[in-house]
Amino acid sequence: MKKNDLEKKCKGIRLVISDVDGVLTDGGMYYGENGDELKKFNVRDGVGVVLLQLAGLKVGAFTGENTQMVERRMQKIGMDFLFSNVKDKSACLDELMKTNNISADQIAYVGDEINDYCLLGKVGLFFTVADANPDIISKADVVLECKGGQGALREIARVLLTAQGKLQSALDLYVKNSKDGNKS
Repeated sequence: MKKNDLEKKCKGIRLVISDVDGVLTDGGMYYGENGDELKKFNVRDGVGVVLLQLAGLKVGAFTGENTQMVERRMQKIGMDFLFSNVKDKSACLDELMKTNNISADQIAYVGDEINDYCLLGKVGLFFTVADANPDIISKADVVLECKGGQGALREIARVLLTAQGKLQSALDLYVKNSKDGNKS
């Protein structure tokens, strides 16, 4: 995508939605001694969520899973919403647009795998991580420099807020508010 087209699309974004596994995590499935499933999250995504929110954007996630671990992480980093156990991301997006009175061109989505394919061309801006499925990489509007689990939402915050002219003010607010603790 040309830089001017990207900047124009970025300026209209009001809502960022992320997939969880493979975007906010590295996609690995780790198991403890007792068979407990573990996931690795990155604190940079928490910073990204806060920066986006400080700039007036909403941030949420879609996941096909239904685990307390993901719910706890999304709550800790202050996500505005989490849709769990999602079988049809396209229908979920339609419902989200309807209930929030927001249009598709105001939404950015970041996904990595074939279960995100249905949202390609359905949102204003489709991001993907560097290690995503090649079928997603070839059709995404923006391929991020980072891999899944390495701070995709932080990188998206930089891209969107730079284009919107809000990055420095969000960073300043973040630093000012960090005295009280942050959610990352």
